[in-house]
Amino acid sequence: MDMPVNRFKRGLAEGRSQIGLWCTLPGGYAAECMAGSGYDWLLFDTEHSPSDPLTVLEQLQAAAPYPVSAVVRPAANDPVLIKRFLDAGAQSLLIPMVNSAAEARAAVSATRYPPEGIRGVSSLTRATRFGRIADYATRCADELCLLVQIETREALDHIEEIAAVDGVDGIFVGPADLAASLGHPGTSGHPEVVARIEDAIARIRAAGKPAGILTPDTDFAARCIELGTTFTAVGVDVGILARETEALLAKFRK
Repeated sequence: MDMPVNRFKRGLAEGRSQIGLWCTLPGGYAAECMAGSGYDWLLFDTEHSPSDPLTVLEQLQAAAPYPVSAVVRPAANDPVLIKRFLDAGAQSLLIPMVNSAAEARAAVSATRYPPEGIRGVSSLTRATRFGRIADYATRCADELCLLVQIETREALDHIEEIAAVDGVDGIFVGPADLAASLGHPGTSGHPEVVARIEDAIARIRAAGKPAGILTPDTDFAARCIELGTTFTAVGVDVGILARETEALLAKFRK
């Protein structure tokens, strides 16, 4: 059986703009609904959602029949969590709160088998198609995509060092935590935050790495794409559900 091709990773390497949607509703039913909406990629989040490896497994299975790429965000830069999501078949991971080159190297190591890394070995996982991909251990790194998230003042200071780490396939800017780190919690649109985000995108691109972001502000999303983001998430499932149901009700209540 052949190794599944990581279309998302291919798109990053080619510099194609890929539009994504953040998914925080756990389980496969909502994931399948979103998978058919036409986005290039879906982010299955376990940092700021009730989701865990078992519910992400359902999401990966639900999205698999659709022409959409799945990206998973573990709750932390934890080799055990990373191992579980990779074994479940995730090919693209977004690692939160990476503040230094050392932390980026640790994330890369968690995705690689020895001697290049520390990932534990099992030949009977969903990732190996339960042992049917005979050369999975020697070829999987070619199709794994590792994104690291910079979302603090410290991380901004180390963009170039993080970008230089071999095995980092893209760098994602997290506006909400970055705003808090800069002293503006809850105000991602603060002029200082916006300026630092725009500068970060430019520096990531200058360092030769794809840049990404999540913002539900459609105007700012378009601005980020103009500046060079090639993986841009433009909304969150639960936010869309909450705001659109409120807007519908408002049409009938004065």
